[in-house]
Amino acid sequence: MTVKKSPLKVVLVDTNDKVVHEWLAAFADTPEVEIHKGSILGQQVDAWVSPTNSRGLMNGGVDAAVKRHLGAGIQLRVQRAIRDRFDGSLPVGSAVCVRSGATNPKYLISTPTMVESAENVSQTLNVALACAAAFQAIHVHNELEPGAIESVALVGMGAATGRVPARVCANLMWTGYTLFHDHRFDDYDELRTTIREQLDDIDTRPQDERVRITPPARRPRG
Repeated sequence: MTVKKSPLKVVLVDTNDKVVHEWLAAFADTPEVEIHKGSILGQQVDAWVSPTNSRGLMNGGVDAAVKRHLGAGIQLRVQRAIRDRFDGSLPVGSAVCVRSGATNPKYLISTPTMVESAENVSQTLNVALACAAAFQAIHVHNELEPGAIESVALVGMGAATGRVPARVCANLMWTGYTLFHDHRFDDYDELRTTIREQLDDIDTRPQDERVRITPPARRPRG
């Protein structure tokens, strides 16, 4: 269904100068998005988004920093959610939202940019899929608990371990963010299908081109 513009506060934060620079360019026409250089661990928001792998092993990158900060129990909660909702393997283009066990943030959203713990995903659509899935998780959680997540912080997805160039990372995250404003999917399968169909020719487009996904037409009921 089409959704109205959300009051969700979105913060993009990363320690990588190149990622921050490219975010500033890609999100220049979305001034409501805050962009900072620094650590996500210092962001006072309702939810952090941590790029992960399909098994929820928080053993590298931002995941490892988040686990050190929140304690080992956070990985157990993430993996339990993956087991309960996705039979133990979280597909790229899906996400889980769990309570963090802390007051800041209250929630952790884990969304895979890769299947294994370390992969080169620079030639994939995984960043757009992961970013869109994170926002979809917010839609889903706020339907269950209205107003629970009113602010969220995200890092540069795939830009470190995944080896995605900073400009590509920024543009694909812009795609995921704008899709959040335009559409709320019925499920993650629909989200993945829509993104893959419309970004399938991304390799033939200029690297600095941003792509806004067109929400799929709704099928009439009955």
